[in-house]
Amino acid sequence: MKAAVISAPGKVEVGTVEDPTPGPREVVVSVAACGLCGTDLHILQGEFAPTLPVVPGHEFAGTVVALGNAVTELAEGDRVAVDPSLYCHECHYCRIGRNNLCERWAAIGVTTAGGAAEFAVAPVANCVKLPDHVRTEDAALIEPLSCAVRGYDILRSQQLGTQVLIYGSGTMGLMMLELAKRTGAAGVDVVDINPARLATARTLGCSNAAGSADELDRPRGWDVVIDATGNERAIQDALGRVGKGGTFLQFGVADYAARATIEPYRIYNQEITITGSMAVLHSYERAAELFAAGALDPEVFISDRLPLDHYAEALARFRAGEGRKIQVRP
Repeated sequence: MKAAVISAPGKVEVGTVEDPTPGPREVVVSVAACGLCGTDLHILQGEFAPTLPVVPGHEFAGTVVALGNAVTELAEGDRVAVDPSLYCHECHYCRIGRNNLCERWAAIGVTTAGGAAEFAVAPVANCVKLPDHVRTEDAALIEPLSCAVRGYDILRSQQLGTQVLIYGSGTMGLMMLELAKRTGAAGVDVVDINPARLATARTLGCSNAAGSADELDRPRGWDVVIDATGNERAIQDALGRVGKGGTFLQFGVADYAARATIEPYRIYNQEITITGSMAVLHSYERAAELFAAGALDPEVFISDRLPLDHYAEALARFRAGEGRKIQVRP
């Protein structure tokens, strides 16, 4: 089959690899679409994936075309979205329900072959059947939405009527915007240096959109500040925008080497919470329900649909900050 392969840091190409074979409790999915994510860029630069080569792609959906001999829950022809998370279910963190912190954490498209290919293998337990009205290719958005849902699980202390500031209006920042509106925020401001992405944030109904938080009138700061960029400078600025009693959520994936400075006295004196959100935890099925209910408009979120042969070009566009969600399709 045809697949994109990251063979070494900085090297990606599309070629032919062996067709996948399902294990007893696995299925083979004919991929309809696979979204690109910041994680894919990290893998390309030699981070996250423990070994290379690897077929990337952890955001995908498709049609079941083969079943393991112990699969009874699905049938060939079923359309599914796939949760890429692979847990050991045995370590300390899995046993206390914090599977996303698994000591043997793995994921389809990171530690095993993913959806940037014609076919991908997934455990049957990771597959969510799609309702008739959801287009298969659009359902690749469910995985990033499930990460955003996890982010709001972390912000469970958020009260009705909070003021929220989001750094970054790429796919993840826009998803956090949509969920902020659904979780009772009184206002949601967005900061980004990309005018085209800010325009999309305005289209989705943010309260204010600006190139810098200095342009926004909130001298007491914000109740909730979310970084959805992973950018060191943005993170540093965002930390200083949290109001008294507020919360800073590190949601964007930063480089390993990124550093930010905190002010311990201010954190103590103003009772500021600094926390993070890691991938997916008990949130994929809820994201699928939200998606089926129309929480996101795929036509707004998906800006580019490229053939799999153009995977390297798709990565280059994503790295350059072009568009919103970029997908490849076999």
